[in-house]
Amino acid sequence: MKEFNPWAATDIKDYDKLIDEFGISKLNSDLVKKLNDNKYVRRGLIIGHRDLELFLNYAESGKKISVISGIKPTGIFHLGSRTTAEQMIYFQKKFSNSELYYSIADLEAYMDNGQDLITSKKLAIENVADMLALGMDPSRSVVYMQSSALLVSDLAFIFSDDVTVNMLQDIYGERRFSLYLSALVQSGDILLPQTKNFGGPKPVLVPVGADQDPHIRLSRDLAFKHRNDFGFFPPSSVYHKLIRSLSGDEKMSKRNPDSMITLSDSKADLKRKIMAAFTGGRTTIEEQRKLGGEPDKCPVFDLYLYFEDNDKEIGEVRAECLAGKRLCGECKQQALKMVGSNLEEHQLKRTKMKDLAGDIIQKGNELVKNMSL
Repeated sequence: MKEFNPWAATDIKDYDKLIDEFGISKLNSDLVKKLNDNKYVRRGLIIGHRDLELFLNYAESGKKISVISGIKPTGIFHLGSRTTAEQMIYFQKKFSNSELYYSIADLEAYMDNGQDLITSKKLAIENVADMLALGMDPSRSVVYMQSSALLVSDLAFIFSDDVTVNMLQDIYGERRFSLYLSALVQSGDILLPQTKNFGGPKPVLVPVGADQDPHIRLSRDLAFKHRNDFGFFPPSSVYHKLIRSLSGDEKMSKRNPDSMITLSDSKADLKRKIMAAFTGGRTTIEEQRKLGGEPDKCPVFDLYLYFEDNDKEIGEVRAECLAGKRLCGECKQQALKMVGSNLEEHQLKRTKMKDLAGDIIQKGNELVKNMSL
């Protein structure tokens, strides 16, 4: 796990090792029971957390809480983006005392990808339209571009006095200094809801993919170091599994467009990608009938976990695969129909949300641009 970092196409094969090595907590039976209405929890796709109990205790008591995450606006939503978004929206809907913060990391896109800020803003409108189509409540949301948030940059500058290059190398490995700086800016994003401008210290939950834990560890450390001057709570977090690419060999990533499913895929693109996907099937039909398939290795079966609403249906697909009653071709056809129907409905909703998305970003930028510590 030493090469584990947020900027690599990491393929995590052993989540138990990840949990043990970095001190992440598994969801116990009480947490699973509390969050059983979350399909990602029920299906084992949420693999761990940090201080989730603290967040839920405050949430259930009616005290103010916040949920924050964000996106680097270098492309359209894929399934990983959607998973993070759905976790944020789940907690926003579950607790009426919650406020959602969504950071558009255009500064990181500039530093990591060389993408200009104008392009990032255009893509951000698409990304926020996806958030709205997925159910984000704009009346309890603050959406902003990093480049507009002076307060976030102020926090990053203050935090820079608390780190050394050796410390950042230990967390992230040897990287360009601009990426270290973007990590400090992201810590500013994560702790922004706890500043006096947004009501002061409160528990904050950050839903992210497991590969983003280095950012959480850094932010928790910085929150602890500034507990006396700002009163920050160390941010809580929940981690979801990384979605395998359709080629089966790494996480689904914008860096490899043909091996990921996006929420903007056309019917033709979706068919091409799914029908060409790697599977957990055997070499021949005879072997498949005799030995059964391997759904736990199959990116096509993964699609059922993320798109199928009915848990019973997923269980039946899995059982038929293991028993050799289901062949990969027919399974792909069913997955194509399921995903296609979902995306068609989503795309219709998103088209209606673009004007509102632009307005929300503008409103958020106006809100944060003049704030100071």
